[in-house]
Amino acid sequence: MSESANPLAGPSNFIRDIIKEDLKTGKFGGRVHTRFPPEPNGYLHIGHAKSICLNFGLAAEFGGKCNLRFDDTNPEKEEQEYVDSIIDTVHWLGFDWEGRLYYASDYFDQLYEWAIRLIKAGKAYVCDLSAEEVRRYRGTLTEPGIESPYRNRSVEQNLNLFERMRAGEFPDGSRTLRTKIDMAARNLNLRDPVMYRILHASHHRTGDKWCIYPMYDFTHGQSDSIERITHSICTLEFEDHRPLYDWYCENLGIYHPQQIEFDRLNLSYTLLSKRKLLKLVQDGHVRGWDDPRMPTLSGIRRRGYTPEAIRNFCANIGVSKTNGTLELAMLEHFVREDLNRRAQRVMAVLRPLRVVIDNYPNGDVEEMEAVNNPEDSSMGTRKVPFSRVLYIEQEDFREEPPKQYYRLSPGREVRLRYAYFIKCTSLVKNEKGEVVEVHCTYDSATRGGNAPDGRKVKSTIHWVSAAHAIDAEARLYENLFSKENPNDEPQGNDFTANLNPNSLEVLTNCKVEPSLAGAAPL
Repeated sequence: MSESANPLAGPSNFIRDIIKEDLKTGKFGGRVHTRFPPEPNGYLHIGHAKSICLNFGLAAEFGGKCNLRFDDTNPEKEEQEYVDSIIDTVHWLGFDWEGRLYYASDYFDQLYEWAIRLIKAGKAYVCDLSAEEVRRYRGTLTEPGIESPYRNRSVEQNLNLFERMRAGEFPDGSRTLRTKIDMAARNLNLRDPVMYRILHASHHRTGDKWCIYPMYDFTHGQSDSIERITHSICTLEFEDHRPLYDWYCENLGIYHPQQIEFDRLNLSYTLLSKRKLLKLVQDGHVRGWDDPRMPTLSGIRRRGYTPEAIRNFCANIGVSKTNGTLELAMLEHFVREDLNRRAQRVMAVLRPLRVVIDNYPNGDVEEMEAVNNPEDSSMGTRKVPFSRVLYIEQEDFREEPPKQYYRLSPGREVRLRYAYFIKCTSLVKNEKGEVVEVHCTYDSATRGGNAPDGRKVKSTIHWVSAAHAIDAEARLYENLFSKENPNDEPQGNDFTANLNPNSLEVLTNCKVEPSLAGAAPL
């Protein structure tokens, strides 16, 4: 991977320092093996990009490996559509797992055997408390929990009940398998956490083989162990779960990876919750997961963001142990910087105003040479047709121009990009008094945009030839949310009250130059 593609080519960070020290001391035998473990219950968003770049980037930097593993332990919320989207998105972002594509469901049989091992060791038990009762018995940060009345069942009873749970004898929610740790532990995650729950739901990969499914905390560390992961890199919300991660590995006596937590990415005016993004899709507030207003990687891909821009952004935002919020403008800066280098320029008129050049020969057509990218001459030029009747933007003309307005107005001369100087001589208005046509004259000596006599104009405007223009639809996007913190919910409303009603404007009468006739989505 080149330095520009390496998401850790920027400033050093504490995770890199940990890995360097582990390599120095020979921990994990000098290996570096990471993983990116998404849950297939939605589309990946820009927040996931940081984790993707971090995990794959660290592996690449230290000559290691990175797996893609789906945490598919909740069949009620997971779909093959999400799996396919995640695979496509990680590839689009520029990373490859080299055949190491895994699923937590690959390990269901092994996880079940390990659960049996904990039961036989007296470290797990079947509990009949309801989910609400489990929460109530759990206690608080200042008060210890209360032991379940089923906590001291015999090993034989627990084995029998757990096997019957697997056989489908009990309804959903009637029993769970819990780890027996310490109901007075200061860390609430150690207060006999649930390992398995009953869920009669068909799984997208295992079908109806299972009606009990392991919880994330019981699946994550063991999946890491099976795959021989060295550094299990998670966001900060899992820091309080690390003691449980360690407990399972230690009490099962299995290979023990190291969990490391870092700050998650938060952006202003941006919602990064898959649950809430799903609500936007299901309730029709957006046009799907890949709507360009969405912060999903599929959405911003359609909006024109490049994978290089996203990787450069992730390289520069740093990695820390403190959550914060970055300005959305910072991401947009890296997008503009990247597109300025790579994007070809074309001319398009979104709100057309007809311009007639009265002294231009009727029926004549010239080809003007237009630069494809002023930042990169190697992209060359293209030919753009020029004729007597053109379209310009409505906002590029004012009958009564305000101060500091230098574009076209009666008696004023401007430059048409790559073409000629023109001067407004008269107007045509409709019955409402609106300007619908502007008549001009042109100076034939200014072809290419410069006057031989050295006179200057203060404005250059774009245009398209009316006879050659292609009709197009344009979609203009603003932030999806009008509040800097979309989660700041008004009293009596949910987060959708913060949606920006002007986030999308569709223009259907746009005119674009003919070079776009064969344009295709990237």
